[in-house]
Amino acid sequence: MILTDSDIVPMCVIRPGGFGALMALYEGNFIKLSRLVPELAERSGSYLSRPDYDCDLQLKVEEMSRYTRVVRLSYLFYEPSGVVADPDLDLRVYLDARLVEVKGWAVGSRHRVLHRLAGQAGRALDRRWAQNMVLSKWLDYLLDNGHYLEPVPAPA
Repeated sequence: MILTDSDIVPMCVIRPGGFGALMALYEGNFIKLSRLVPELAERSGSYLSRPDYDCDLQLKVEEMSRYTRVVRLSYLFYEPSGVVADPDLDLRVYLDARLVEVKGWAVGSRHRVLHRLAGQAGRALDRRWAQNMVLSKWLDYLLDNGHYLEPVPAPA
């Protein structure tokens, strides 16, 4: 059985933009990321997806602890000056709680909306809501386009 974020049943009334809704969004992001890289809890290193009709996608495990992972999720663009990662998101994965939250992203993004959200002032809850909604929609897009992150073999 494939679990989707629509299977989440809230245990209370959830107000869009509120804390309960944010936690449901984090849970949905965990489910989606787990579909992209199911073995994340057991592995470290880098993962890569190269579908036929979309950009390469890379995930790097940057920090590991017993219950969390900090990962970087990036599209890769191959340009004459080198590889450009954009968007380039830092995510914290809570393995025990089964949640994923956006910690931040590269401020130098070429996308106007991401650049604006990275520096957005205001309530922390509103910023987290906006950033994690972007992640949710991007994960939906990645799954719809056949992405599946596989471990990158270590150099011999």
